[in-house]
Amino acid sequence: MDNKKTFLISIILLIIAVSVIVMLTNSEKYERIEITPNGTSIEVPFNQSKYRGEIVNVKIWNWDKGLLLAYNSNENNDVLQLGKFSFNAMNELIESGDRQNIDGFTCYQINADELLEIHLFDIIKVNYDGDFYCICLNNETTSDSIIICSNDKDVALHMAKSVQFRNVYPNNTPSNDSGSTIEEITEDLLSESPISDNVTSLLSKT
Repeated sequence: MDNKKTFLISIILLIIAVSVIVMLTNSEKYERIEITPNGTSIEVPFNQSKYRGEIVNVKIWNWDKGLLLAYNSNENNDVLQLGKFSFNAMNELIESGDRQNIDGFTCYQINADELLEIHLFDIIKVNYDGDFYCICLNNETTSDSIIICSNDKDVALHMAKSVQFRNVYPNNTPSNDSGSTIEEITEDLLSESPISDNVTSLLSKT
């Protein structure tokens, strides 16, 4: 009888040990990066995320299963708020997806084909398929706007929870320029830009 109990206990412990090992092996590893220098930061998939640069002041990181977009209206003294227009266009497209609430975060489910309609990806080439889960974050104090998209809902949620907002522009206040004024002079500015066609498409609604 004692041998049977010992055997059963051993089997149970073995199952628990194997389960823990599988969980640890399959769990995503993360590393923290700064979205703004010495400021707001976020955890991204470890050794996978690549910084692809900026387009109209929108910073882009991507990996094989997702992407991160970030914009700060104070970082580059973006008086014309071109980044804000392009970022809002992306926000609107993403928020057209199926909406769900996950642990207090609003998450939008969108197909990769719809995601790639964002003209940003005419400039930065990526290959995605299937459904993506996107979380949009905004912080008025730090002027940070963030879009997280991943085909793994848990990864998107972890990244959203990991964001640490930090204001490194305490003396800056949001621009009071009206949208109409910005729109009037945007066309002239873009006509002189070497990427004017791409930027114009990016600012246009799909």
